[in-house]
Formats: sequence, structure tokens, C-alpha cells
Amino acid sequence: MTKIDPNDPVSHKKGIYLLPNLLTTAGLFAGFYSVIASINGRFEAAAIALFVAMIWDGLDGRVARMTNTQSDFGAEYDSMADMVSFGVAPALLAYNWGLNELGKIGWSAAFIYTAGAALRLARFNTQVGIADKRYFQGLASPAAAALIAGGVWLGSDYRLDGHDISFFVAMLTAAAGLLMVSNFRYYSFKDVDWKGRVNFLSMLALVGLFVVVSLQPALVLASVFLLYALSGPFQTIRGVHKLRQDPSASENKQEQSKESDNPK
Repeated sequence: MTKIDPNDPVSHKKGIYLLPNLLTTAGLFAGFYSVIASINGRFEAAAIALFVAMIWDGLDGRVARMTNTQSDFGAEYDSMADMVSFGVAPALLAYNWGLNELGKIGWSAAFIYTAGAALRLARFNTQVGIADKRYFQGLASPAAAALIAGGVWLGSDYRLDGHDISFFVAMLTAAAGLLMVSNFRYYSFKDVDWKGRVNFLSMLALVGLFVVVSLQPALVLASVFLLYALSGPFQTIRGVHKLRQDPSASENKQEQSKESDNPK
């Protein structure tokens, strides 16, 4: 077996960073577990597993940036894992919970979601370093997965059979897929200063938020991600309406963008 010499820059490039890729693997495992759980009819566990996958997905990139362990391999691996956890697993969860009795309509809705996730990830990868980091173009695949998982979890909590609302599940699944490939803008929260200081009341509010989520996690999470999914169309339509009322605002934004791109 060939050993990697850490002092040799050439051989060092052949290795992969352990910590961020380990977190990505944890997210991939959670997504795969969700697939197995939904096939076995354990829909609540499958939905929770997708939220666990979201946590790992949010951590791997931040850990890589904080530890300066970013790599092309890690980026590609993360995309592959996201396709399983947020592209295939949610579609199978929706299909097994409420779409499998609709025949072609059911699997078509599930496929629209899966194709939307694949196209969304491909578009995101091609826009890295180009698009405005403050906003996502289209609903992010983890948020779309949370929309499906939250609905299934909420339905399981209230002992609701997905087949009783199969057409609603089909519309929700297809809509989530279409939102991922839409041009609606969604706030990314990437400009939030997580390292900054906050006052005591803000910390107390965060504690209260955790308490509220713990009381009714399915209801709270489903509501939050539904509102987030609706925020994109609302924000985009509102922005277009403002530009129509004040065309000079668009020109001022373009001039500010050119000045920031070409500092003196």
C-alpha cells in the first residue's frame, strides 16, 4: 500500500480531508436510512432522518471553511450525498406515504421532485462564485426536502394516512420540485455573522425558540419550511412590483454593483 507523506505536496494532494467528508458521510447515511425506513413503512423515522441529514449538510461546509479543508473532492462528494438525501429520499418518502396508489400520477410527481433536485444542484454548482451569496436562485434542495419531510411527519403525528390526501401530497411534491428550478429568490442566511456577539435577550429568545420547537417539532418545522417556500415567490413578486414603480432604483443598484466590482 502506498503511504502518503504529509511533507510531500504532491502526495498530500492524493489524500482527502477526514473531518468534513466524515460529516458529509453522516448526512449521506441519514438520507439512506430515510429511504430504508420509508420502504419499511416507518414514515416518521424517515422524515426525522431527513432533518438529521440537513444538520450534517449544514455542518460539513462550515467546518471545511473554518478548518481550511475545502477541496474539489469534498464539493463533488457533498453534491452526490445531497442528491441522495435531498433528491431521492424525499421523493421516495412522499411516494411510499401517499403517492403509490395514484399510479402514473404518483410516480410522475415523485420524479418531478427528483429531477428538480438534480437540476437545482447542477445549477448551483455552475454558479458558485458568480451568484449573489445572499440569495438562492430557486428553493434549496435541503429546504425542499424539509417541506416534504415536515408534511409527512406532521401527518404521522396526527395519525393521518397519506393515501387519504394523495392528490394534495402529489401537488406538494411536484410544487417543491418546480420551486427548486424556479427563478424565485430565497434568502440564504449566508451573510449572518455567526461569530458575532449578541445581547442576553437575543440568547434568551433562541432558548425560547428551542423550547417551542421541542413542544411540537413536527408542526413548527412544517410551518417554518412552508412559510420559507412561500417567501420566494412573495419576495420576487414584491421586488418586481417595486422596480416597476421606481425604475431608478434598479439603475442605482446596477451602478452600486459596478462600483463594488471595480474599486478605485
